[in-house]
This record gives sequence, structure tokens and C-alpha cells, in this order.
Amino acid sequence: MLKWPKYDLPFEPTISYWLGGISTFDREETLGEELRRYNPNNSSDRCLVIKKYVLARFDDLPYRHKFVLFKILEGYLLNAGFDFSTQFEADYDANESVAWDETEIENPRGFFEDIFRLASEEWKDDLHMAGFEDQSTW
Repeated sequence: MLKWPKYDLPFEPTISYWLGGISTFDREETLGEELRRYNPNNSSDRCLVIKKYVLARFDDLPYRHKFVLFKILEGYLLNAGFDFSTQFEADYDANESVAWDETEIENPRGFFEDIFRLASEEWKDDLHMAGFEDQSTW
């Protein structure tokens, strides 16, 4: 079983992990203000945010972990009925909120499609290496 790199805990990420880099709960005046300068509906702004805040968050993860995250995202993208807007909904009871709420993102699926596209480009070597391994041995 794949474990977190520094902990003896199973690595079982969910789709929401992808937005952790733009999570502003209790950081509204710092990261929140910084991210509000970007328009998530503008392609170039969105790509910059994804590279700088979403993907960079995973820079220190080993290639296997990136592969697992990537495959989780791929699975959700293959589900035509999945409502990606729910990932942008704030849940203050669970201490979760992201820079833009579900009403501000014109195409939530497109946001995640861009994450997928950029991750596949930036993580190409990691994904390739992990893809040749037997994941059942992790």
C-alpha cells in the first residue's frame, strides 16, 4: 500500500486534493488576496494559477504519488455526469474554502481539465515511469 512520504499513513487522496493549493480557509488576507488578482475564467490566468499554486504544491511528492493523484483526476474526468462545481463550494464546518466559489467559476469541469492537461505535461516523465510499474505492488 502506498503511504504518505513522511508518515506511516495510507496515501488515499480525493479529488479535492487538487484544489488544496488554492485553499484559502483562514488565509483570506494572504493567499486569498493574492489569488483574487487572477480571473479563473481567463485561460492564461487559470493556467498560471494551476502551475504556480495547484501543481507546485505537489513538487515534493514522489512520482508514484503523482501518478495516483493523476489517475484519480482522470477517473473523475471520464465520468461525464460528475459535477465539478461542488469542489468549489465552501464548507466552513470542515474548514474548507477555495479562492473562488462555485458561482464564480464559469466552467468547473474545464478548470479540472486544464489541471489534467498541465499535470500531464509537467509530470510527463513521472507518469511515464510509474505507468510501467505494477501498481499493485505499491
